Amino acid sequence: MKRYLAPLLVAILATTAIIPPAQAQWTVFDPQNYAQNLLEASRALQQINNQIQALQNQALMLQNMASNLNPLKEVSQLSGMVTSLGQITNLMNQAQGIAFNVNSTMAAWSKAYPTSYPAGTGSATLTADAQQRWQNSMSAFQDTLKVQAQVVQNVQADTATLTTLTNASQNATGNLAVSQATNQLIALSTKQQLQIQSLMAAQYRATALDQARNAESEQDGQTQFQTFLGANNAYNPQ
Repeated sequence: MKRYLAPLLVAILATTAIIPPAQAQWTVFDPQNYAQNLLEASRALQQINNQIQALQNQALMLQNMASNLNPLKEVSQLSGMVTSLGQITNLMNQAQGIAFNVNSTMAAWSKAYPTSYPAGTGSATLTADAQQRWQNSMSAFQDTLKVQAQVVQNVQADTATLTTLTNASQNATGNLAVSQATNQLIALSTKQQLQIQSLMAAQYRATALDQARNAESEQDGQTQFQTFLGANNAYNPQ
């Protein structure tokens, strides 16, 4: 369209120049120079428009970048997750009987669950040890129930946490906020896995102690039987 502008302006201006003005004085007018100046002004105006559009695009780009860097505000649930895990850890540390500690476990095991009893071990010793093993099993089952109860309470709280984090992720205005919400969702999943592992450890501990108690009862029976026979002279045929 612009390439036809100069010839058109030249023709119009040439026609206009033929008609003499009302006054007797003639004005020197160069139609071609005027058209060239007008064309250059139009091009300059187009360049200015292009620059304005470029600045608007850059401003929009910066605005989008700032939006992507918006953090996730007032939605962090990390402290609550750490507190919940701390409650389970405290319960595990309060375990009665045989604790969740390697050295303590081995020391208590050697004392209450011997491989064998010497011949002639009295019934009072056997009864006391059996009582201790029964108490260990009962304490382990009680510890498991407490951990289970705490996990259930945490899961109920996790339902609200999951809803909050999911809504925050969906309503996030930038990539940073989305990433932060995703990280918190991953932390929540990790927390739940750690809870399950703790619960499994407590359950397996209770099962193992009860099985050990039953196995030790057989050893007690054999020891009592050997004590009853003495030096194999309990019965002498005539």
